[in-house]
Amino acid sequence: MNIVILTGAGISAESGLGTFRSSGGLWEKFKIEDVATPMAWKKNPQLVLNFYNERRKQCKLAKPNKAHLALAELANYHNVSIITQNIDDLHERAGSRNITHLHGEILKAKTSELTREYYHIEKDIKLGDFNNGKQLRPHVVWFGEAVPEMDNAEEIAVTADLF
Repeated sequence: MNIVILTGAGISAESGLGTFRSSGGLWEKFKIEDVATPMAWKKNPQLVLNFYNERRKQCKLAKPNKAHLALAELANYHNVSIITQNIDDLHERAGSRNITHLHGEILKAKTSELTREYYHIEKDIKLGDFNNGKQLRPHVVWFGEAVPEMDNAEEIAVTADLF
């Protein structure tokens, strides 16, 4: 049986990661247009880097919860694919393998150019961190950007016996 599961912020909230839209969420503390758009990156890249460097630190401290572990266990009995809107790596750390990150991954970076080449990182990204002469930025999809994994997610979703 092919099972496709869509997850979002709620699954990682139990692990202590703040959600973006809930009461007390990150968008009540930060303006989207200041930290999560291409224009914000052009206007104040240091603020954007600080915002995502903090998200990366929080992600690294968080632990997979029972829901993450249950989905990984389910894959022992069925073909499970997870499509997540989350940028954390809690599904991977729980043991899940077939994961599509719609909004990118906080533990990866890419250059400031639109590209599908990503670099695994553990440390903060700083201004002056370059690859091929281009500034590195978080590998996250900002408001106003295309979702590069959308086509892949659609292909996975249509294979589901259970969604």
